[in-house]
Amino acid sequence: MAASSNAEETQLQDMEEDAGMEREMESDDGEGMGVENSDDEEDDSSEDEKENEAEIQRLEEQLSINAFDYNCHVDLIKLLRQEGELFRLRRARQKMSELFPLTEEIWLDWLKDEIRLTEEEPNRERVYELFEKAVKDYICPDIWLEYAQYSIGGMGSPGGVDKVRSIFERALTAVGLHMTKGETVWEAYREFENAMLSTLVAEPPKLAEYQAYMDYELKEGDPARIQITFERALAENCLVPDMWTKYTTYLDRQLKIKDLVLSSHDRAVRNCPWTMGLWKSYLLALERHGAEHQTISDVFEKALNAGFIQATDYVDIWQAYLDYLRRRVDFKSSKELEELRAAFSRSLEYMKQDVEERFSESGDPSCTIMQIWARIEALHCKNMQKARELWDSIMTKGNAKYANMWLEYYNLERSYGDPIHCRKALHRAVQCTLDYPEHVCEVLLNFERVEGSLEDWDVAVQKTETRLNRINEQRAKMAEKEANLARQEEEKAEQRRKAKGEKKNQKKGQKGMRAGEKRKAEPDDYQNEWDEESGKQRLTYMETETGLQQNDKPELRNDNNSVFISNLAYTLEEPEGKMRTLFETCGPLKEVRPVFSNKGTFKGYCYVQFESQASVPLALKLDRQEVEGRPMFVSPCVDKNTNPDFKVFKYNSSMEKHKIFVSGLPFSCTKEELEEVCKNHGTVKDVRLVTYRSGKPKGLAYVEFADEAQASQAVLKMDGMVLQDNKISVAISNPPRRNLKEKPGSSGSMTAMMPRQVYGSRGRGRTQLSLLPRSLHRPSGPANKAENGTATKPIAGTVNAAGDTGFEAQTKPLSNSDFARMLLNK
Repeated sequence: MAASSNAEETQLQDMEEDAGMEREMESDDGEGMGVENSDDEEDDSSEDEKENEAEIQRLEEQLSINAFDYNCHVDLIKLLRQEGELFRLRRARQKMSELFPLTEEIWLDWLKDEIRLTEEEPNRERVYELFEKAVKDYICPDIWLEYAQYSIGGMGSPGGVDKVRSIFERALTAVGLHMTKGETVWEAYREFENAMLSTLVAEPPKLAEYQAYMDYELKEGDPARIQITFERALAENCLVPDMWTKYTTYLDRQLKIKDLVLSSHDRAVRNCPWTMGLWKSYLLALERHGAEHQTISDVFEKALNAGFIQATDYVDIWQAYLDYLRRRVDFKSSKELEELRAAFSRSLEYMKQDVEERFSESGDPSCTIMQIWARIEALHCKNMQKARELWDSIMTKGNAKYANMWLEYYNLERSYGDPIHCRKALHRAVQCTLDYPEHVCEVLLNFERVEGSLEDWDVAVQKTETRLNRINEQRAKMAEKEANLARQEEEKAEQRRKAKGEKKNQKKGQKGMRAGEKRKAEPDDYQNEWDEESGKQRLTYMETETGLQQNDKPELRNDNNSVFISNLAYTLEEPEGKMRTLFETCGPLKEVRPVFSNKGTFKGYCYVQFESQASVPLALKLDRQEVEGRPMFVSPCVDKNTNPDFKVFKYNSSMEKHKIFVSGLPFSCTKEELEEVCKNHGTVKDVRLVTYRSGKPKGLAYVEFADEAQASQAVLKMDGMVLQDNKISVAISNPPRRNLKEKPGSSGSMTAMMPRQVYGSRGRGRTQLSLLPRSLHRPSGPANKAENGTATKPIAGTVNAAGDTGFEAQTKPLSNSDFARMLLNK
């Protein structure tokens, strides 16, 4: 403190000396205007200064006698400020502030003087402390306004913006309701926020920022501020269902003002009609605030026509409406009860005719609505006959195999029925249950222990034992079948390994073939995997041809440090050099191995091995990069012989509610252009354009959003949009399921083993059409049959009944002239 006061005194003394020098310079400048006038002015000023100094000393002496003389303090401060006695002025103000609360004028003068003194100082805390003292004396809007404006000058410091907002918030709390000057503080705060917004991006605040802002306001708990924050957010994000849900939930639980609550619910369903939860909340709010029955029914009918995207949504909205109808029923009267029963019947009919036809499912596989109806009939109406009819219907809809459904029915009978029907239900459960038969049998035995006779017990034991024995036999057969299938799979895998080894040996032997002789194609030469959705082609087996894995030192090969490059152009010149240049950015290279055919032509794929395994993830990021106009595919280097089930790319085949599927895109549309269109409807996490393996676009794309609500909004806004003269279609991503692998022993599993003559070089062709003339088709039977009592002549190149051929078809291929003769013979 002593050091601080000494520094302040030194600063004040320097400023007084500067002021004295300025006065001297002014007096020197005045000498040129007239010596006589200058001398007179100096005499007058010196006399004034002497008088003021005498008055100051008098006031100080007076205060030393009576420190509580308020007027004396005021006069002293006025004279010291007039004379520029800054050090003595600060001390006088401090003494007065210790004894009296200062007026607004005194504080403002003091604050302005201190602000001028600290303009060049990096530390502003001294002025902040003075402002904190000032705002405690009186409620002064001008002081608060000066405080806030001064804090704006410190925005550049860490936490400066938050400090400004905090001061403005305190100012509004203190003087915001001031009748004459409160509006100036509001106006200043508004101007500050506008200035802050102008420094940001010109677009409106994003959803995440609004969410954070609302969470803060909800924590603070000011209803007026919470409401205005929600309204601002919804004005710019009106198609975000979660925002409406959060707002209406707050209104339902906190404000509970009927007009405000119901109008907000109405706006919510009008903005997001596809969201079932908003309609359900609307119905509850109407009932909660005593709306008329016709009004609630009308809202429910509108909800049914809103077009929900899931079958379960219709089940939920029906349940909400049926719950409302049940609550309004006086079971002593028949009118409301009949209306409730009619609504239950209508709901079941609606599920069957409308929902199942649209979604190919009822949305209510457990028949929840029917269960509730049955329980209401049993509990409130004492009508067990109707309840049993409903449960019979439930069981006929595929639920009889589930133990939990039978136990639910048993509990209903146990509560409202009689032991006879309980026993019947459990006996049926023992016969029909497939998932947990042991549990159902145990429940039956326990029931007979409590309720049944010895005869009932014997029947129950016999039925449960018979049923469990049958179940165990079925399980044993199933286990044996699975073991056989696993054994067959192992045998087939072993056969494939042996066949592959033999083919490798044959390939090695073919190296000695004479020049120019063609090598017959093997099925494995053309076997590949093709991902239709992504357009990526990956070879099934790792090649072992010239230039691939035939290293002088095979022990140097390391698949963990390698990547597989495919889909390169066959005409690519110097593939090794180009791949080395491309992948050197990922890390030090150990080897680049392009694969060539026997004729020396490049086969479009190669292997790149790095010095370190850390380079592999960097190399995989180059996947789909174009090389001379073709997308290059980069995947991990995995030997399919040891990892036959390995697949690099596995795309989801189920519905992805946060992702949309776009079709009908112009082929010239780029990823960036599509992302620019989609980001207007939410946060885009990924855009994937579907292409052919040549890199040409298919006009399809998948766009992933941050959540389901944004994807739904994009579907509504983008479906039918015209993009570059193309009308695009947009839907929630729901890819078709992949074809499952052929079961062992099925005909499909033999496709790969069929000769090339039957299915072509790449397996079964796209068109499934045979390009061989019908007259040249070989007979399907084992031998040629006689036609009209005469035996047909063997056709050249076909097999006759004896197994002979017209000429050596298996050793000598047919020429064009042979085909011509065969056609002429027909």
